[in-house]
Amino acid sequence: MSHYDQRDPRFRALIHPNAQLRQIGSGFEWAEGPAWFPAAQMLLFSDIPAHRMMRWTAETGCTVFREHSDYSNGNTRDPQGRLVTCHHGLRAVTRTEHDGSRSIVASSHAGRRLNSPNDVVAHSDGSIWFTDPTYGILSDLEGYRAPREQDGSFVYRVPPEGGEPRAVITDFTQPNGLCFSPDEGLLYVAESGSSHDPGVPPVIRVFDVAPDGSVANGRDFARIDQGLPDGIRCDAQGNVWSSAADGVHVFAPDGVLLGKILVPEVVSNICFGGPRGNRLFITATTSLYMLAVDAAAAGWPAAH
Repeated sequence: MSHYDQRDPRFRALIHPNAQLRQIGSGFEWAEGPAWFPAAQMLLFSDIPAHRMMRWTAETGCTVFREHSDYSNGNTRDPQGRLVTCHHGLRAVTRTEHDGSRSIVASSHAGRRLNSPNDVVAHSDGSIWFTDPTYGILSDLEGYRAPREQDGSFVYRVPPEGGEPRAVITDFTQPNGLCFSPDEGLLYVAESGSSHDPGVPPVIRVFDVAPDGSVANGRDFARIDQGLPDGIRCDAQGNVWSSAADGVHVFAPDGVLLGKILVPEVVSNICFGGPRGNRLFITATTSLYMLAVDAAAAGWPAAH
C-alpha cells in the first residue's frame, strides 16, 4: 500500500492493495491528454512542449503518433470512435477521421479566436464540450504567445450538428479538465486558476446538465489539498478521479475524499483503458504510468 493514501474505507473497493504503479513511458517534456481507443487497444496522449502526440500499446510501448501536433493538449474519443483534440497552436479543436483526415470542430466564438482549447469531452448525443483557458497563449513554451481575444476563459459546447460553439459556463478563472457523470446529468469542471493566482481556490465544480445542453446550479464539489486539479475522469460508479501535485485524488459522488494514489511526479491527467477498462493511465510531467484498479470509465466501453 506504499503508493496509496486511504482516507475512507470505500477506497478499498476501488484499488488493488498489491497492484504496482508502473512507469511505462518516460522522457517527455510535459505529458498530457491521455485517451484510450479500444478498437486499436492503444492510448494516445500529448507531449505539449515537444509539439507531438504519442501512442502507447502493450506490444510496442511508446512511439510517436503525430509529429508537429500544433501543440496538442487534451484528447478524447467521440461516439463514432474518432479522435478529438485540443490544440494550443491552432487555438482550435479538431476531429481526426478514421482515414486520418482532420477537420476543425471549433476555432472561434463571437467572431474572435479562441484562447487555447485545453481539454475536451464528447457527450453521447454527439456534442463536443471543451475548456478554453489561456495557458497556450501565455508564452511560447506550449503554443504561441498572443493576446487574448475572448472576454474570458469559458467552457463551450459544440452542438451535435456542428457550428458555432456556445459558451455554457463563463465564471471560471482558468477552466481545465472536465467530465460527465455516468448518466451525463452532471458536468464536473476543474478550476486551475491558482497556477497563476493563489487567490483562486483549487476546486472541482459541478453543474446540472439539461437535455438541451444548458447547464445550471454550479457549485463546489471538492477541493484539491496538494497543487491544483487538472485532468479529471468519472468512473462507472460516479466517483471522480482527479490529477493533483502528489498523485491522483479519488472522490465519492458526495464529494468526500476517499483516498489518493501517490505518484512521484506532478500528475497532469488520467484516463481509464486497457482490454477490460480497468487500467488507470496517468500522465505525470515527464512520464506515463499505469495502475490496475477496480474501476472503469463511466460509459465503458462506448465512451472511451
